Amino acid sequence: MTAPQVVVHRDKDLMAKAAAARLITKVVDAQAATGSASVVLTGGRNGNALLAAIAESPARDAIDWSRLDLWWGDERFLPEGDPERNHTQARAALLDSVPLDPARVRPMPASDGPEGNDPEAAAEAYSEELAKATRPGDHGGVPSFDVLLLGVGPDTHVASLFPEHPAVREVERTVVAVRGAPKPPPTRISLTFPAIRSAREVWLLAAGEDKADAVAIALGGAGEIQAPAAGARGTSRTLWLLDRSAAANLPPQLYPPASA
Repeated sequence: MTAPQVVVHRDKDLMAKAAAARLITKVVDAQAATGSASVVLTGGRNGNALLAAIAESPARDAIDWSRLDLWWGDERFLPEGDPERNHTQARAALLDSVPLDPARVRPMPASDGPEGNDPEAAAEAYSEELAKATRPGDHGGVPSFDVLLLGVGPDTHVASLFPEHPAVREVERTVVAVRGAPKPPPTRISLTFPAIRSAREVWLLAAGEDKADAVAIALGGAGEIQAPAAGARGTSRTLWLLDRSAAANLPPQLYPPASA
């Protein structure tokens, strides 16, 4: 696993635009190298801001959208089309405006989907879908994602892995149901650390002063059970993309002055 790299931008808007440009370049490079690319999306204000910035970028047309596989790191277990679902918000921010191959867009199941209102069955179904998409050389029952995006919560949660919650302790399953989440809605589906750590690159997004303590704790050596963001790592790169407010409590030696 990789040591984290930290990049700090002036404000949240610049961070979103820079992250969008970085992701476009990464997808284009992956498609040039292998013919396709795979990205795991995150919800929340920073994940949606990144998608909206891609939608507004002239460079978005450099991506061959028909050769892009999209997955999700977690989802609120709500009916299809519910405005609180990460999938619904991603569609509004970007996905409905680009020519994706519908077969390669793989949202997590909804509570009114084929598995019904059973989050455990839905999590198992998504785990099976991930396993079917693996290729020779992939490990852990999931594809080797090119980039896996994660928002960082004020409590240090990533995806729907919350501090001290059972899901954060999972070491075998790649997808789990989360019940009793400390923020609404209480029922969710989430990738686990084994799945997250299969990604080539993991990018953690945090902007705003309400994230400053979480960022400092996660990058300050905390354990992953108490601070899940500390356990999110990629096999080749772990990148923290922050604005100055979110980085306010970090020691300057964690990031180069040029990035500020």
